[in-house]
Amino acid sequence: MNSFARLVPFLWPSRSKLFLSVFFAVLVALLWGANLSIVFPVVKVLLQGQSIHDYVDEQIGVAQKEIDGYQLEIAQHQAQLDARDAVGMSENNKDSLRLLQKKARAEGKMTAASKRLAGLRWAMMYIVPCIPSDQFDTFAAILGLLLVTTLIKLGCVFCEEVLVGEVVQLTVMRLRKQCFRQVLAFDYQTLMARGTSELMSRFTFDMETLGNGLGLLGGKVIREPLKALACVGFAFWINWRLTLMSVLFVPLAGIVFHRIGRLLKKASHRSAESMSRIYKVLEESFDAIKVVIAFNGARRHRLYHHRENKTYFEKSMKIVRIDALTSPVTELLGMVAVLCAVLPGAYLVLRGTDSIWGIKLSATQMDIADLSVLYALLAGVIDPVRKLSSVYSKLKRAGAAADRIFELMDCQPLVNEPETARLLPRRPLSIEFQEIVFTYATTGHSRPPALDGVQLRVEAGEVVAVVGENGSGKSTLVNLLPRYFDPDRGAVLFNGVDIREGSLGDLRRHIGLVTQETLLFDDTIYENIRYGNPEASHADILRAADQANVTQFLDQLPAGLETQVGEKGGHLSGGQRQRISLARAILRDPDILILDEPTSAIDSQSELLIHKSLESFVRGRTTFIITHSMTNSILDLVTRVVVMDRGKLLASGTHDDLLQTCPTYQRLYLIQSQQSAAGEPEATSQPGNSEADQRAA
Repeated sequence: MNSFARLVPFLWPSRSKLFLSVFFAVLVALLWGANLSIVFPVVKVLLQGQSIHDYVDEQIGVAQKEIDGYQLEIAQHQAQLDARDAVGMSENNKDSLRLLQKKARAEGKMTAASKRLAGLRWAMMYIVPCIPSDQFDTFAAILGLLLVTTLIKLGCVFCEEVLVGEVVQLTVMRLRKQCFRQVLAFDYQTLMARGTSELMSRFTFDMETLGNGLGLLGGKVIREPLKALACVGFAFWINWRLTLMSVLFVPLAGIVFHRIGRLLKKASHRSAESMSRIYKVLEESFDAIKVVIAFNGARRHRLYHHRENKTYFEKSMKIVRIDALTSPVTELLGMVAVLCAVLPGAYLVLRGTDSIWGIKLSATQMDIADLSVLYALLAGVIDPVRKLSSVYSKLKRAGAAADRIFELMDCQPLVNEPETARLLPRRPLSIEFQEIVFTYATTGHSRPPALDGVQLRVEAGEVVAVVGENGSGKSTLVNLLPRYFDPDRGAVLFNGVDIREGSLGDLRRHIGLVTQETLLFDDTIYENIRYGNPEASHADILRAADQANVTQFLDQLPAGLETQVGEKGGHLSGGQRQRISLARAILRDPDILILDEPTSAIDSQSELLIHKSLESFVRGRTTFIITHSMTNSILDLVTRVVVMDRGKLLASGTHDDLLQTCPTYQRLYLIQSQQSAAGEPEATSQPGNSEADQRAA
């Protein structure tokens, strides 16, 4: 389905403004053709020295003579028919039918001449008296009329452009909102496969390109063809035979533009993909700027950026070359089409005839004024066509951008809502991972299963530590709970109910999350805590902040809870950010709490404060603590330890039992014990994230 056609639902709410803009475009086209037609009276007055009064009188006489001639012709045909009837000849033979057809044609011509005569007499009575008789005054009046119609035309152009601009902005806004809604409905795995840089490219570069194309589509692409049609219409009225000779070039132009358009669209697709890669380089460079600076990696990233920019330049230059070819080809075809009409017309005028080689090309003998206005009208077609050729590449780029946007909107998430959702238990008594098998989706190569036959049952209120080395599958297992992704085989059950049978919103209301990488929004501390439960009262938010020990550092901040945390919480230390994240989870009051390495990137003091907050909060809640190493503060919280290795569940039990029975757990705990005995900190803060670093900065 054509991508532009799919924009109709987004355009439809603004249809009244769109139709009004088309109305103004029609007025512009009519005034454009009318202004070019003024060439006729100018030539009559200046070159032929004939006043408008004399011309109208002359045309009335010509029309009257035509009518008299047609009347005589009709009478002759009727007399022949009457004579055939008198001698008893059948009216159904071929000669009688031929006479009837000639009579009908003569009657039709007489009717047309009568209408033209009536119009001329009306003009003689009401319009001609308003025209000065002096030639110079007449010429000045014609120029004044041209100025007035031009001002009206420009006013219509302004109104049309404003209306089209409003329609375009509203349409792009609706499309952007729908696209954002669709992306937010994606599962975590689909989003990660797309990548932030690609998504940003489609929301910025592609949306802007599409908006520019829509502006042209609603403006020039409607107005310029109407101007060309108005000129062709007036030209057909002057001499339809000669005009038709020019129109014969339209199919040839259509074939040429079709081929150019295909090349442009392919080149535009590749250009947009290249821009996505530039976004990726920028994103990686800025997100890892500390590493870039520390390892003197600026030159390497400049090289990446240069390489992608060079690729984008080459793709863009292909578009430029094709676009540069469009305008000359268009103008050449247009000029040839005009010459095909003007040369025969000049022959008719200069030779004083109405036919060439016996082929009748004019109803009456043409004069220089008729030829001049015909040339002006056909030349007037070239200007709209030239303008259309200049926007052709932009329209094709907009079409490619629309394809990319709708391709994103058509993408189906791997995690879907059930058709008929069941109500999940309010307080799950048990959570069961039933023979879970899961492999991350990849392109170009296969990956081993992240989870392979995991069977685990957790009772309500248990605090379970899921431990294992990096890549063991511990985070993947727990991430099945909020349905970041669904297992390939097996199921996750709440009280025996598959969580895929409940709605996503209902499921996620049960869950609170504190991640290793603290994710805060560029807002106040208050609003970041309130994010956990937008309906919470001010007292509830203060209580959650106090329980997470956020209030301990508020007096160091200029605005307390109303302090702006900055982009990704960059104005705060790692420990402060993590406590705010914990307060957000506490405010949610979840049945299930997930702590994904919550203290691995903060200082020891912040870790102790967070664990102290958790001691009271985890009571009565099913809690999963994901960690690669066990510390005494974590052991004080947990009731059971689950050991993961290479996607498999190796063991499950108490800390003491696993030290006796599980070699993997023994090794993990021994390494941690040796680090503690050597005086190494159990958790270190990220560079530049400690409160001391913040104060020093």
